[in-house]
Amino acid sequence: MYKYYGIAAIIIILDQWTKWLVVKNMELGDQISIWDPWFGLLSHRNRGAAWGMLQGQMWIFTIVTLAVIVGVIYYFHKQAKGNHFLAISLMILLGGTIGNFIDRIFRGEVVDFIDVLIPVINYDFPIFNIADAALTISIIMIILVLFMEERAEKKKVKE
Repeated sequence: MYKYYGIAAIIIILDQWTKWLVVKNMELGDQISIWDPWFGLLSHRNRGAAWGMLQGQMWIFTIVTLAVIVGVIYYFHKQAKGNHFLAISLMILLGGTIGNFIDRIFRGEVVDFIDVLIPVINYDFPIFNIADAALTISIIMIILVLFMEERAEKKKVKE
């Protein structure tokens, strides 16, 4: 089971390395176009949660983050045995959670830099980072796991 922790470690390292690159090489507000107009880098800081909610409420983030970390590790050891997809999902969640937590503890804010624009509908997606992407992907994966488990359970009941 412990081999899965490497997934979380890779996400944390990739997240912190990319944030370090942004902080060291870009001024706040600097923009680099990668795939104009769809994708670019934009040096941004966030003192809140997703989409800038709860700005400056560090004590809430600390409590919630510590609870999530403990909950994910507990759930991983209790429920993910034999379920490879769930184990991976939980470790991606753990990596993303810790990645942003490190920023909040050491910087007092989260470094965001991935800027996605959808020009067809003129929508500029909120700026995010590797940890945010990991959190989103992990939640989608966990929902899929729950959906598949529910479906398998219904199938068993019918048989």
